[in-house]
Amino acid sequence: MTPSEKVTIGITCYNARDTIARAVASALAQDWKDLEVLIADDASTDGSADLVSEIIADDPRARLIRLSVNGGAAAARNAIIAEASGIFLAFFDDDDESMPDRVRKQVETILAFEAEKGSLPVACYAAGERHYPNGYIRPLPAIGASEAMPHGPALADYLLFHRVLPHWTYASGTPTCALMARTELLRRLEGFDSSLRRVEDVDLAIRLALEGGWFIGTQEKLFIQHASQSADKSSKVNRDAEVAVADKHAGYLRSIGRYHYARNWPLLRYYHFERDYLRFALQFLRIAMVNPILATRHILATGPKRLSHERRISAERS
Repeated sequence: MTPSEKVTIGITCYNARDTIARAVASALAQDWKDLEVLIADDASTDGSADLVSEIIADDPRARLIRLSVNGGAAAARNAIIAEASGIFLAFFDDDDESMPDRVRKQVETILAFEAEKGSLPVACYAAGERHYPNGYIRPLPAIGASEAMPHGPALADYLLFHRVLPHWTYASGTPTCALMARTELLRRLEGFDSSLRRVEDVDLAIRLALEGGWFIGTQEKLFIQHASQSADKSSKVNRDAEVAVADKHAGYLRSIGRYHYARNWPLLRYYHFERDYLRFALQFLRIAMVNPILATRHILATGPKRLSHERRISAERS
C-alpha cells in the first residue's frame, strides 16, 4: 500500500533525557511518507525538552510541545490529540522504540478492518516485547490479533472486572504505547482522563468499548518496551487510579451488579505488590463472599501467570 494518509506520532516525555532520543529516532525512521511527530514535554526538570529541541532542529516533520505544568501522561497525550494534523494518530512512549514499519502495519490493519466492517469505531494495537534490565524478555502479543476481535461492552467487562469470553484474544490488553486510531475518534472520545495518573489507557478503552468500539491488533512485533520504574508507576498510584476508574464507571457497573468487585480487586492487587499477604487473603475473602465464582476464576486465571512472571524476573537477576 502506498503511504498516502498523514499520520501523527505522539510521544509524551517526562524526565526522559536518557531514553527520549531513541524514541524520537524510531519515530522519525518510520517508512511512512506523510509523517508528523509531536513530542509533548510534560514540564521535565532534567533538560529533556532542550535535548528534544536539538534532536529535531533540522527535521520539519517534528515539533516540540512544551507544557508549563506537569499534568501527567493523560494531559500530555491530550495536548498531542489537540495539535495532531494526521488522519491517524499513534502513540510511542519516551522509553520505547518502534520498528520502522510499525506505522505502516497498523494503518494497513485498520484499513483492512474498515474494508470488511465499514466505519465502526476501532482501535489498533501493535504487538511487541518488554525488555527488562536483567535480560528477561516478555512477549507482548496484541489484543484482537485474530479473527475473534473483542468489541463492545463485553470488552469493558473484561477491563473492569475480568469477565473473559473464551473465543476472544485479550493478550496484552490496551496499552497506549501500542495504540493507533483515527484522530477524529480520539477527539470524539474527548481524549484521556487527565485526572488519572495511571490506567488512563484502560479508561479510554472502556469508554470506547461502551460505545461499541472494536479492538484489533497486529501479528508482527512492532515495538520494544524498555521496562522502567518511577514514582508514578508505584503500586499505590496504580491502586488509586484503578479504584477511580471503577468509581467513574459506577453507574454501568451497578447496572450489572459488578461495582463491588471492580472497586475491591485493585486493593487485592495492591496487597500482593506490597507483599502484605494477610490483608491479601482477607481482601480475597471479602470479594469472594459477594462474587465467589468470578473471584475464583479470576485468581486462578491470573495468579499463576503473575507469580511465574515475577519468578522469571528474579531468576534472571540471580
